[in-house]
Amino acid sequence: MKILKILGFVLAIVLFVILGAGLYVNFTQPSVGPAPTLTVAKDSLTIARGKYLANHVSVCIDCHSTRDWSLFSGPVVSGTEGGGGEVFDHNAGFPGKIYSSNLTPAALSEWSDGELYRAITAGVNKNGDALFPLMAYNRFGKMSRDDISSIIAYLRSLKPIQRSIPKTTLDFPVSIINKLSPKLADHQPLPKASDTIKYGAYLVNAAGCVDCHSKQDKGKIVAGTEFGGGMEFRQPSGIIRAPNITKHQTAGIGSWTKELFVARFKSYEIAELTKVGKNELNSPMPWKMYSGMTAQDLSAIYTYLRTLPPQSNQVELKSYNK
Repeated sequence: MKILKILGFVLAIVLFVILGAGLYVNFTQPSVGPAPTLTVAKDSLTIARGKYLANHVSVCIDCHSTRDWSLFSGPVVSGTEGGGGEVFDHNAGFPGKIYSSNLTPAALSEWSDGELYRAITAGVNKNGDALFPLMAYNRFGKMSRDDISSIIAYLRSLKPIQRSIPKTTLDFPVSIINKLSPKLADHQPLPKASDTIKYGAYLVNAAGCVDCHSKQDKGKIVAGTEFGGGMEFRQPSGIIRAPNITKHQTAGIGSWTKELFVARFKSYEIAELTKVGKNELNSPMPWKMYSGMTAQDLSAIYTYLRTLPPQSNQVELKSYNK
């Protein structure tokens, strides 16, 4: 009986500590500070740069629009750009129901530029709530401050779309743990395009290549699998996996020339996308959006990828439900 009392006492202390830690996180996090006072330039060149980044590199518009999944790679439905509403839920392996927000002036007119900046680069919204890191603020916070300002300027220029978006709900304990995700930006300068490897690395971060082309466990990249492929995307018909994009000769894209790599992307720029059957798997890769990258930028990405160590991971790209 004495042992049971001691064990009960220890268990009570452990539960008390866990409860205390949970309450501390819940009521004190995120802690990235107030939104900065910021006014971005909204001239035509700045907006054009933001449009290029948001549509073809960082592809913000990809998630924050309606995608037509009846076509290969789910292109954005014209007229929905920035309107949000896409849901990422348990069916796709997410811990809750995560809705992409409305990024048009209809929803952001009361947001300051500083509040937008904090959301994009640190993951905290206007109300001080933590955004789920499906919104890749950790990557965007490593981009140049000027590029982020350009994206903000472009969002301000979008056609207003009146659309009510449901509130994101996360499962417990992710709803608490998520509050620890936001962190302050660590901006990197935009390298000169002539410094191809550094410039390519910058673009690879902005485009989020590593996020999909690696193995993941509970939303975290498995160390040592970076760019080796294997991330799974659940669909009604089965699972499609991201390929290995390292320079491995057989498991990756080591046999690809730069010209082939660039042509693979650019082929979707003017091509009519094919229909995808109800029971077929569809590529989650927004080929149409990435195809709008310049040949120079795509070449820089290829050059950087060639500097990475080869991964021998042989990915089975598709598996259907039986």
